[in-house]
Amino acid sequence: MPVPKKRITSTSEATKVESSDPSVPDEQEFRQRIRSLAVSAMRVVIEEVMRQELEQCLHAAWGESTPERKGYRNGSYTRDLVTRTGRIEDLSVPRDREGQFHTQVFERYERYEPEVAEALTEMFVSGTSTHKVGQVAKKLTGVAPSASSVSRLNHTLTEQYEAWRQRPLLAHYRILYLDGIHFTVRHGSQTDSTIILTALGVDLEGNKEVLALRACAEEDKDGWSCLLQDLRRRGATEVDLIVTDGHDGLLAAVDALFTATLRQRCLVHKQRNVLKAIPHRERKEVAAELNGIFKQEKREDAQVNLAAFKAKYQKRYPEAIRSLCEDEEHLLAFYAFPPVMHRYIRSTNAIESFFSNVRQRTDQIDAFTTETSCLAIVWATMQDIHLPRIPVS
Repeated sequence: MPVPKKRITSTSEATKVESSDPSVPDEQEFRQRIRSLAVSAMRVVIEEVMRQELEQCLHAAWGESTPERKGYRNGSYTRDLVTRTGRIEDLSVPRDREGQFHTQVFERYERYEPEVAEALTEMFVSGTSTHKVGQVAKKLTGVAPSASSVSRLNHTLTEQYEAWRQRPLLAHYRILYLDGIHFTVRHGSQTDSTIILTALGVDLEGNKEVLALRACAEEDKDGWSCLLQDLRRRGATEVDLIVTDGHDGLLAAVDALFTATLRQRCLVHKQRNVLKAIPHRERKEVAAELNGIFKQEKREDAQVNLAAFKAKYQKRYPEAIRSLCEDEEHLLAFYAFPPVMHRYIRSTNAIESFFSNVRQRTDQIDAFTTETSCLAIVWATMQDIHLPRIPVS
């Protein structure tokens, strides 16, 4: 009797058979099952931790009568909580009769585990759009926060910012850089430009620090005066050098509130203004001469070169010389400081490069929803930027 031949099953056919087996989940279903099991385990752990917390708060276990007891249980309530594992629905949170118990597992009224909330906030602050934050959060936790949820998370930034802006300052700073950075803020269906006036200080050790921020509709004397008054109110009464651009409102505020402080006019801005009055065909040559004035090792040599430059171009380009002479008394202030400091205090480059870093991180935010959120998020972004020390002696 002939022996029947065995049917040879190819690898691909075997795979098809296995994949068609309803008892074997596909990859997505498998991940969902794992996440579900992890969430269930997380629920058990969190609820047990909260029960132990309540026991410590009341100084008594369930049904225990002790002299140390400080209260009584009052059942529980349910709420959702988004964790790194996923969303836990109807989490059972115990409570006491007097309402004194607050778990340390999560903040009151918050719907996110602290680590999740912090991660989402950091993403937002780093310039990630709300939509992208949602995509990443859904990938990691299985839950995408709504725009309103992100807004609530960032409410904590506002509280931290308010505490920061009230902090006391040092009495003496080596350098104070003053400048503003523009952002767009939405007001209903309209958007407007808001400028955040910024004070960047350098202490006696060379450490840079943002000292104050103030949002204004426009840059004027009143805005800068309020910012400078705030610095004085919080203790910063002595500054060796203030570095600024040539904005009239800023200069008026500085002259009124820091009368005895030396002021350095930003030479980059000044040279740019002077060269606007020079024809293009000569601009390169004139720029080299102008730049050479401020690269002299000694103030006396710089003064000689400055006088020669004015004499050479006074008749040919009177408008350029007029622009140069507007801030002449503040052009060479940097020579009163050690040579090692000169490259850092001749211009506002220190604060402008800082602003450039801030802008890179906030460019994905087309418009801030409110002026308050703009201040808080820009402040948080600034806190995350490393500011290199500069030599100060």
